[in-house]
Amino acid sequence: MWILICYRHCFVFFGQAVVVYEWRAGKRCKSFQGHSREITKLCCFKGSSLIFSASRDKTVLMWDLGRDTEPVQEFCGHELVVNGVAVSPDGSKLCTGSRDNSMRLWDIESGECLHKHTISRNLVTHVCWVPGSTSIVQTSEDKTIRVWDSRTWQVTNTFPAKQYIQTHCDISSNCYHLLSSSNGFGGQGCEATLWDLRQPGCKVAEYRGHLQTTACCMFVPPRPGYPALVASSSYDSSVKIWDQNTAACLYTLTLDGSGPLVSLAPCDSSSLLCASFNTGLHQLHLDQGAMPSLTEVARF
Repeated sequence: MWILICYRHCFVFFGQAVVVYEWRAGKRCKSFQGHSREITKLCCFKGSSLIFSASRDKTVLMWDLGRDTEPVQEFCGHELVVNGVAVSPDGSKLCTGSRDNSMRLWDIESGECLHKHTISRNLVTHVCWVPGSTSIVQTSEDKTIRVWDSRTWQVTNTFPAKQYIQTHCDISSNCYHLLSSSNGFGGQGCEATLWDLRQPGCKVAEYRGHLQTTACCMFVPPRPGYPALVASSSYDSSVKIWDQNTAACLYTLTLDGSGPLVSLAPCDSSSLLCASFNTGLHQLHLDQGAMPSLTEVARF
């Protein structure tokens, strides 16, 4: 289950459907159905009502929250499952990455594929567009992180390969750092890694402690006067909060019976939403001076 927050709405997917919740009110608003196979990722363009869903049916569909439930644009061309999708800072372009080893750039309005670049063994797992930039970061099953220039559609930097598959990535709000997460088992791999985007290939810290695949990692929205934090969620049913600078694990929260915890999304400056396989959505509260807690906000 992938989770996406946009204003008061929460977007999750079940199989082939995108479901919209008003998570604070705990009620379901709408669902979008149009894919012929399971959805893999969601993204949105902040400030608009547009939502993009990537799927195992090799396509990406664009939906408008303010319109009916039919897709308003379709992006076709990948030959295998699409695992990465990100919108440019100006909202005009869409980047997608697939297990077909290719990265593609699309015009959102027309649905036209503007660029395609295939790299052997680059089975894309996630894509992030660097805010306010022409750079795109993607993780891959070949254990490598690549940085692309959206103007030339060429790889500008490649980070040193890790030991395990890189599952997810996130960019800090100041665009100085990159966070990636790793698969693994028995405590081997299963980490998140902090990289310096200003010094390509420079590894700053590693966050180790999960026992199974770390499926998602993110920078916790910064708050003045508070330490910088990162969060990670894992197949071991736990969420960990880390000190970004020291790599110390500050808190571990476990949801027994939840199954894999696969996605995190920021709600506001002091809370996150966490998506699980078996027990729906939970809100993680990060109130200063108090032990963080997980509160169920939706059960599916």
